[in-house]
Amino acid sequence: MDIDLSPKMPKKSYGGEGGSYHAWCPNELPMLKQGNIGAGKLLLEKEGLALPRFSDSAKVAYVLQGSGVAGIVLPEKEEKVLAIKTGDSIALPFGVITWWYNKDDTELQILFLGDTKTGHKPGSFTDIFLTGSNGIFTIRFGFGADLVRLDGNAMCSPGFSCDSALQVTYIVRGSGRAQIVGVDGKRVLDTMVQAGNLFIVPRFFVVSKISENEGLEWFSIVTTPNPIFTHMAGRTSAWKALSPGVLQASFNVSPEVEKTFRSKRMNSEIVFAPSN
Repeated sequence: MDIDLSPKMPKKSYGGEGGSYHAWCPNELPMLKQGNIGAGKLLLEKEGLALPRFSDSAKVAYVLQGSGVAGIVLPEKEEKVLAIKTGDSIALPFGVITWWYNKDDTELQILFLGDTKTGHKPGSFTDIFLTGSNGIFTIRFGFGADLVRLDGNAMCSPGFSCDSALQVTYIVRGSGRAQIVGVDGKRVLDTMVQAGNLFIVPRFFVVSKISENEGLEWFSIVTTPNPIFTHMAGRTSAWKALSPGVLQASFNVSPEVEKTFRSKRMNSEIVFAPSN
């Protein structure tokens, strides 16, 4: 079965003078629906206010640009008002009430990635704007998140999730190349990515990224709270753990070739600087 893993940009869902909300559509990015993952982006102009609402899904909010104020109300708790700025991330459980406000000249941009298993529509967030009381909701939060920055022409080791988690990646800044290899060993994606792109890596598919001159930064969520990754190079490489005899037999190579192979990038972390 062919899977379209190509990066996509969001489409505007609604908006006005104060700002707008944009979402990635499951019809254009089928892995959203298959993986029960939602993705959206809120843009607020100066003095723009995103009205109080609660979502049908647990999610992570990541501030892409600007600064402002967030209001958060957990079920049966008092409101918390937080100052937010570029690079901040906030875990938002299912049923939490939020509002967002931009007090500065710079546009406030907030990325939302999360789990839509509890949602009305698989692959989409549904925000319910408040017109009455909060109600009582169950808190669930079942995924992890990370932020990775690569310097110019650096590489992130090829790796895959070995606990069947999906990886949802949003390119925050810069540009580079992303490659994904399927479970049958065939390359299913080899493309340039840039700021604003979002793509999904299926379970057990191997992914690697190489930055262009200006570097590459991405924010990801994985669909499990404690993800386990296996990398193909670096200090924790799966190849490093295998015995020399097994590698020689697997690749049908001499001990000398196996030794050369094992010496490459085996003592580095998972991010590799460009070779001189």
